[in-house]
Amino acid sequence: MAGTKAGGQKAAARNKAKYGADFYAKIGASGGKKGTTGGFYANRELARKAGAKGGRISRRTKKTS
Repeated sequence: MAGTKAGGQKAAARNKAKYGADFYAKIGASGGKKGTTGGFYANRELARKAGAKGGRISRRTKKTS
């Protein structure tokens, strides 16, 4: 069943049983930690400015009393 949705689900279940329920979370976290180039890694000040700009933009509606 290689390459099918059912096969993928079986493989995922096997990996979780063998290595723990957080198997895929660990893989994703390790990949994110290993990167040292590109993005905001090179320019922390730019990252700070972008975060501040995003924090000012609220997606919540204004509540009227």
